[in-house]
Amino acid sequence: MGRSAVRPLHQRPSLILLVALGGAFGTGVREALALAWPASTTGFPFTVFVINVVGAFALGLLLETLTRRGADEGGRRIARLALGTGVLGGFTTYSSLATDVASRLPHATGVALGYAAASLVLGALAAFAGVAVAAAARSAGASRRRVPETTP
Repeated sequence: MGRSAVRPLHQRPSLILLVALGGAFGTGVREALALAWPASTTGFPFTVFVINVVGAFALGLLLETLTRRGADEGGRRIARLALGTGVLGGFTTYSSLATDVASRLPHATGVALGYAAASLVLGALAAFAGVAVAAAARSAGASRRRVPETTP
């Protein structure tokens, strides 16, 4: 039986490396921003908040763009894994969100709960906005490519 087994994506070394390199880059950018604009231990962590909302928007934009261009294969798959899972996965940080919330609960409960709620709600809205922008851009591009109708 000369059947060759195809490895699942998560077991392909080249794709794992691609995600890891993208993740290292995204994490580096996030850490540089967090170090440049550190949050106080009791205040609202604006830097991580903005990172997560921007990352959610970018991920919605990327995934909708890739989906509208065709099947998840070839260059689209590489872009999804490198940019989506890798770069944006490393750039956004819901582990820092959880840590920031937990560290503020004892002495800044209102800030902690407001930060958690705002991050989740605005993150979801940002992802939806990214999808909407990509869909609108695709629709606008399609309508520009249409040939105008002529009347007899």
